[in-house]
Amino acid sequence: MPLIRQISAEELKAMIDAGAPVVLVDVRTDEERAVARIDGSRLLDKVYHDELLRLDRDTPLVFQCHHGVRSQMAAEYFLQQGFRNLHNLRGGIEAWSRSVDPSVPRY
Repeated sequence: MPLIRQISAEELKAMIDAGAPVVLVDVRTDEERAVARIDGSRLLDKVYHDELLRLDRDTPLVFQCHHGVRSQMAAEYFLQQGFRNLHNLRGGIEAWSRSVDPSVPRY
């Protein structure tokens, strides 16, 4: 059974910089996204959820939230939907702000 890979903020940055085909899914709230976001991420709302379910099950999905707990739960849900290439941003946007992009506000 496929697992959900825990990746660091640095690993995610390297994937993005390398031009890897990564779908970055933000599972936080609109209010949280208004404070801080990772460029290229998209809020997981009902419309995006339905779009994701139409993707090939090998599409690389990276889930992120504030600290990595909600995103892990979202990744587990997509695992149950048959997706095989799942990643969770360990430490969430907090880790991204600390180690990759300090211009992203911490909250």
